Amino acid sequence: MEIRHLKLVKAIVEEGSITKAIDKLHLTQSALSHQLKEAEYQLGTKIFLRVNKKMILTKAGEKLYETANEILEKLHDTEQQIKKLVYGETGEIRLSTECYSSYHWLPSVMKQFQLTYPNVDLKIVMEATHYPLQKLLEGTLDVAITSDPIKDDKIKYLELFQDEMLVAVSENHAWATKKFVVAEDFSSEHLLIHSLPLETVTVHQFVLAPAGVSPKKITPLPLTEASIEMVKAGMGIMVMAKWALQPYLKHQPIKAVKIGRSGLKRKHYVAIMTDRKYPEYFNHFIEFLQTEINLQWTI
Repeated sequence: MEIRHLKLVKAIVEEGSITKAIDKLHLTQSALSHQLKEAEYQLGTKIFLRVNKKMILTKAGEKLYETANEILEKLHDTEQQIKKLVYGETGEIRLSTECYSSYHWLPSVMKQFQLTYPNVDLKIVMEATHYPLQKLLEGTLDVAITSDPIKDDKIKYLELFQDEMLVAVSENHAWATKKFVVAEDFSSEHLLIHSLPLETVTVHQFVLAPAGVSPKKITPLPLTEASIEMVKAGMGIMVMAKWALQPYLKHQPIKAVKIGRSGLKRKHYVAIMTDRKYPEYFNHFIEFLQTEINLQWTI
């Protein structure tokens, strides 16, 4: 007698019919019938009787159902206890990123993680946004997500993913037909950014500042949708990650333009403290982040 036979008997009794048991166990009619016959053959007696189209337990079936409940419950409890030993019974991970755009993908990944690890409380520390590495060093965060690592022996970086930054412009903008733009092109433009400080803005940090170029005007606008409307109206340009911009390109009169001949690419990292001993569930969270982003997101 195998665990699958016990699950089969339990499902038929509790679902009340073969049809509902099929749906619950994700079996075909023939597979279910085969498993039931197999269980009855091993016991040497019938488990169910058909009475007025209903499946009624025999005396042997009643005993088997009672045993199935005990064994399956014990097995479930054992699995939970092992998970607690491996992942930690309870725990908390405080995290933040350097950019609000990351909150487009982070919550959905967090939700998936907590379906698997319900005992671990994930907390986004919003006030640490833009300064995650400083807050990590201060002890405010357990995990920081950044694309701008600083050299510090106290911090360990694990690569998360790489993305590309593009300029969003109106389809009537002079750049709309360009293959790429360079730093000097920004000098006459109104640049919309998500938030200050300017030093944390990728295009400023890696393109404009090194070239000594300042846009004609810079406006912080926290709402992406509002910035997109400004771009559509030809009232400014905006630099966004390719994965964040793609949904707007499908249905909006907006064009995406590369920054530099080779494109402006950035790597994102998970940062943790080098000398800190983290519970095992931290390692599982980081592995989960890396896996889920690669599986579910086109970045």
